[in-house]
Amino acid sequence: MNVLPNEHAKLITQAIEAAQAAGDLPSLEIPTIEIKPPKRAEQGDYATSIALQLAKPAKLPPLEIAKRIIKHLQKSDFIASVDVAPPGFINFWLDTAWLKQQTDAIIAEGDQLFQLALGTDKRAQVEFVSANPTGPLHIGRSRGAIVGDTIARLLEAAGYAVEREYYFNNAGMQMQNLGLSLRARYLEALGKPIDDEAVKYKGEYLIDFAKDLVAEQGDAWADEDWQPFKTYAEKKMFEMIRATLHRIGIQHDIFFNENSLFEDNSIWEVLAELDQHGYVYKAPEWEGASDEEKAKAAGKDAATWFRCAQFGIEKDHVLVKSDGIPTYTLPDIAYHKNKLERGFDLAVNILGADHYVQHQVVKAGVTALGLDASKIRVIIMQFVRLMREGQEVKMSTRHGDYETLDDLIDQTSPDAVRYLLLARSPDSRLDFDLDVAVAQNNENPVYYIQNAHVRCAGIFRQAEEAGLTDDGADLSLLGDDELNFLRKVLELGDVIEHSATSLEPHRIAFYAHELAGVFHPIYDNVRVLHSEVSPEMAKARLRFYRAAQVAFKRVLDLMGMSAPDFM
Repeated sequence: MNVLPNEHAKLITQAIEAAQAAGDLPSLEIPTIEIKPPKRAEQGDYATSIALQLAKPAKLPPLEIAKRIIKHLQKSDFIASVDVAPPGFINFWLDTAWLKQQTDAIIAEGDQLFQLALGTDKRAQVEFVSANPTGPLHIGRSRGAIVGDTIARLLEAAGYAVEREYYFNNAGMQMQNLGLSLRARYLEALGKPIDDEAVKYKGEYLIDFAKDLVAEQGDAWADEDWQPFKTYAEKKMFEMIRATLHRIGIQHDIFFNENSLFEDNSIWEVLAELDQHGYVYKAPEWEGASDEEKAKAAGKDAATWFRCAQFGIEKDHVLVKSDGIPTYTLPDIAYHKNKLERGFDLAVNILGADHYVQHQVVKAGVTALGLDASKIRVIIMQFVRLMREGQEVKMSTRHGDYETLDDLIDQTSPDAVRYLLLARSPDSRLDFDLDVAVAQNNENPVYYIQNAHVRCAGIFRQAEEAGLTDDGADLSLLGDDELNFLRKVLELGDVIEHSATSLEPHRIAFYAHELAGVFHPIYDNVRVLHSEVSPEMAKARLRFYRAAQVAFKRVLDLMGMSAPDFM
């Protein structure tokens, strides 16, 4: 199915070009034509303000421009009528007969409803979660997990070939600390005294790992250093993270190990390349340092700096510390170079709010290497608070300071987690209301949306028991309520397109709730099995509900949620 605003825009473009050819409008560049449903139903099904945009360059009143445009508008099977309204709007009404026939078109497309060609022959990568394997997934990473997976689903719906990637931070001091922490817990499990300072990560999950390790190895590792413990903990932690993600329906295609960038010398090759292009220097302090900063750095050994201030960053950043150990900026740049060299047309990063400056530095590094940083799109996630009875709460004390995704799923459900973490713009702080998440009523948006699909499924169970089918349904019998819902379903293509191009996955969550809001009153008014409903009308309505069920299943799947038949 085609995206209706795009079809309207094509007709308007053709009409403007015809008006120019006829001399009714002057030759001018046609701007992007925005078509959208107006605020009031009496203003039509779709409208555009293009005439207002053309008024200044055309040197004509917008109302006159609108009249000249519709004079040249070609007829279309989906448009019943067009008019103009002050100060220059062009309003469209959909053809009722055409609209009723879209019921069959929706059913025919099924799970591929509004599968677009926007990304045909293009490859997209979405990198998300990418949590350090030093502890369970916490709530902050959970929001990024849902947003990232939903963006991947929307890009697939837009026609992209999508790869989901997890950047596995398994290098650096944090991993050494993980190994030291597990070693201490292992010795403790053997009954040996330990230094509390050696336990860098306090969560009880390491106590559990240590017990497992004792069961497997006995005291054979008592004299080992931190490296084998790091390897063991990393493997166990990774298994835990993957199992948690599986619970909410997330599966990555690629797990990229940060350590590989050290093993194949990628980071040093990137450093050499940046140096060759003149973007690297060694100094105790950055080149633009104030006198006070220079005084503080006096006597310090030189670090290796990246001249990223040339790209609009506030100050230069260290790539390699004075002790020769790289900061995380250098492998980050090497990783993104690797991404672009794999041939992606689009590389989406889902990052926490604490990475705002870092992602700008990385894009500057990619640009300095002569690569196209515009292919990298970054979504910055704001923080999540857990709320119960209006108060912020902690989910669990079982995992040290962690508020874990597993705890959240246990207390709510995978579908509730997905929807409530999605239903707000990523750049806004989000309050996850536990009371709402577990409510079995329309106050819970998850229940409200899924119950629409459940109601459709219930109608088909009842129809089957009554021996009623929708074969040969006369769709001309559908009424205004059904048509209003079909109009809303036909907005889905535009929602998918805008969500995918703007990388705003919360749009699909908003739309799902709006779609349910149109549906539920219809369910109460449009009966199928009722003594006052004729057999032919019952068939038509049953066919309509089949289309509604298809629409809800598609929307729920785009959000990674289940489409239940019972609740």
